[in-house]
Amino acid sequence: MGAPLYGAVLLFLVLAAATADVVPEQHQKQPALPSSGAGGAGSNNSSTVGVNSNSVLVALLDSHYTELAELVEKALLLQSLEDAVGRGNVTIFAPRNEALERDLDPEFRAFLLEPRNLRSLQRLLLFHVLPSRLHSASGAWPAASTARMTLSGEHLELSADADSRMLVGAAAVTKPDAVVRPDGVIHGIERLLVPRSVQEDFNRRRSLAAISAVLPTGAPEVDPRTHRLKKPAPPVPLGAPPVLPVWDAMAPGPSIAPAPAPGPNSGKAHFDGHSQVKDFIQTLVLYGGYNELADILVNLTSLATEMGRLVSEGYVLTVLAPNDEAMARLTTDQLSEPGSPENILYYHMVPEYQTEESMYNAVRRFGTVRYDTLRLPHKVTAREADGSVKFGHGEGSAYLFDPDIYTDGRISVQGIDAVLFPPVEDTAKSGGAVTAGAAPARKAPAVTGTAKSKLRRGQLLEGACHMMGFFGRRSRFTSCQ
Repeated sequence: MGAPLYGAVLLFLVLAAATADVVPEQHQKQPALPSSGAGGAGSNNSSTVGVNSNSVLVALLDSHYTELAELVEKALLLQSLEDAVGRGNVTIFAPRNEALERDLDPEFRAFLLEPRNLRSLQRLLLFHVLPSRLHSASGAWPAASTARMTLSGEHLELSADADSRMLVGAAAVTKPDAVVRPDGVIHGIERLLVPRSVQEDFNRRRSLAAISAVLPTGAPEVDPRTHRLKKPAPPVPLGAPPVLPVWDAMAPGPSIAPAPAPGPNSGKAHFDGHSQVKDFIQTLVLYGGYNELADILVNLTSLATEMGRLVSEGYVLTVLAPNDEAMARLTTDQLSEPGSPENILYYHMVPEYQTEESMYNAVRRFGTVRYDTLRLPHKVTAREADGSVKFGHGEGSAYLFDPDIYTDGRISVQGIDAVLFPPVEDTAKSGGAVTAGAAPARKAPAVTGTAKSKLRRGQLLEGACHMMGFFGRRSRFTSCQ
């Protein structure tokens, strides 16, 4: 009895172990076996829906809404839009190209095109797409304000005003049913639609940029006279005149090269000086007779860029512009000196804002007025002559020929009929040499300790001493020694 019972128990344990190995394998393989319904759904999800040539998406890429189509490609949304078109009809609100080129804030456009803001750009573009077909005719457009869900997950308000004009948010529909295809429709709108989430991202990023853009400050400076810390200069209010004189703000030395393209303005630029300089140069060309000066400012030197920078920083300038006839009289020797174009033109620039009326009133009142120039330390002299203003001295003088060619409050251009040169300094001032007409300097006689002052004798005593000399008695008189 013991042996058969032992064998039966052993056989039962072996069968139980084999059954335990088979059951887990069946449990592991069971989730991998899809049902018929699940298999059909899975096959639909895995297959890619094709887009034919008559699709609304193809029409968008080939339409005149080129700016929107370019943004869609940059946002990598072609596959998402293909899936949306494959699931059903869509409605696309396309802003006109001008709204994305010129009307859009450049800072906001730069924010959208940054690679790190790709999600914001995608939400912005999907905010213009409805997952349903909406025509403008047959009363499909809602008269009252209605919220529709967009592909971005945010609601878009659709309404109509009192003139039955269709509105999408705050933008008006300018071209309803611009493109109609079997799987969707495109409506042209006047401006870009910005969802609240994208606007918040832009405001947050701009605030962070403003906070993080802190310029490093150097170590405090000590005044060597008082041995105390120097106090920082008070901030200059917007539009106030600059604190430093114009000569300190000028470049160390102008270069003889074409003017480079203006770079981004600094934080202290309160005026658009480059545009103002461009305007006054165009005015010179259109006025006629000042083409040589305009060519020197733009092509031969970098003075146009230098002037634009100074005006952007708040300085004002008055340009005494020689006409073409005056520039043609310049000799080769005058132009061959190093830096001669810049030095000549610097002498024609006054760091003040003067008009023909102000200069004429000044010379009428004071007779002769000396104006500072950008060519230190030379000054240009103005005086009244023949009912006008005359600059310079002698043969090198020039008359105010064309008054107020250009005046905009920052730059004043006054036409003159000759090229001005600084007066030649006298050699007696510079080298100390004596000129022919100058009187020789008188020197005081040297006085020593042994020298005695010689008494002066009158004419009567001189005659008496002379008579005593004939008789040999001169030596006896002390006065005749």
